[in-house]
Amino acid sequence: MASAMQTSDSNGPRKPPSMPDPLRIAWAPDSLPPFPAVALKAMRVMSGTDSSLRELCDIVRTDPAFSAEILRVANSPLIAFPKEINSVLQASMLLGFRRLRSIVIAVGLRDYLKNSFAENMRSCWRHSIACAIVAERIARWSLVDKDFVYTAGVLHDIGRVALATMLPDSYARLLTTVVERSTDLLPAERELFGLDHCQAGRALIMEWQLPEAFIEITSRHHEPVAQANGATPVIQLSCVLADTLGFGVTSQRQPCSYTEILAQLPERARQRLPGQPEEFAASVAQEIDVIQWA
Repeated sequence: MASAMQTSDSNGPRKPPSMPDPLRIAWAPDSLPPFPAVALKAMRVMSGTDSSLRELCDIVRTDPAFSAEILRVANSPLIAFPKEINSVLQASMLLGFRRLRSIVIAVGLRDYLKNSFAENMRSCWRHSIACAIVAERIARWSLVDKDFVYTAGVLHDIGRVALATMLPDSYARLLTTVVERSTDLLPAERELFGLDHCQAGRALIMEWQLPEAFIEITSRHHEPVAQANGATPVIQLSCVLADTLGFGVTSQRQPCSYTEILAQLPERARQRLPGQPEEFAASVAQEIDVIQWA
């Protein structure tokens, strides 16, 4: 009996099942809605000098929406400053360049989805932020730049966000089909769009002229972990771990348990992360809620 998950051809290899809207969609990154300029600037400025902090602060202050968000986050229980923060300049100085940049990027991604924040888009955003938070915590004990991996975590699925932004209804149906048939997402995306979200992410990083360091992250985050050291393996493990903690884009059953994923981490990181997934998930959810779309 032919498998319900795949179709076969006697003259060739098995092919992925047909997905909704089988007509291939032309990939055109320049037709996508523009990413918030403030967030793009934050991603392009990778050095943490005082001049960079002043420059980023000045950019944030010109945007009322970002200014309001920075002040709200700075006064949240997550940051817990001892007194009320009432200016972006004050918030910037207290948060520091790297923390400020992280918040701006996370809010920027949220606002990028503002006009189409349906449930699947909301899941994309939460997964990206969860991956960033998990990566930052792993990096603290892995000799990896925690600020870089936080930004990389936010960006690792930007290709998926772009595909979902192009055709939100079609992409939502594609996700449903992938879950129902327990098939792989990347081949399904390639059938519908002509490329998968890893390839789309690479294209966007180049289109937006972001640092080349993000190209490997967006391109390879679904590949098996080859080694435990470096930013790319941290993102690869953080992506899977975010799914396992309940922050997946789909409800597919995860192939690895929490314990199995922790076993792949460097020993210092493994010893310092929560022993129970529920504890870790609650901590991540609390941080996400600070910048969650209301």
